[in-house]
Amino acid sequence: MADCKETLDELYRYLDSELSPGRADEIVAHLKTCTDCQGAFEFHVDLHRVIRVKSQGDEISPQFLDNLRGCFGSDVLGSPGE
Repeated sequence: MADCKETLDELYRYLDSELSPGRADEIVAHLKTCTDCQGAFEFHVDLHRVIRVKSQGDEISPQFLDNLRGCFGSDVLGSPGE
């Protein structure tokens, strides 16, 4: 079963459907029992939604992406030029 650190480390891969079905099930099981991780999950779901909606049809400025990378790291958004 996933613990809090593992869940938070893999949250974006879970949201992007990049985990194996078994690993995704472990993350879901943890989220069902951990209110701290549920709060983080809900925040990141909302953040993904806002970014997706705001970026449809609009070009995202490099400065905005750099700011997001500063907050969440390049492992989440990829490095510049990817």
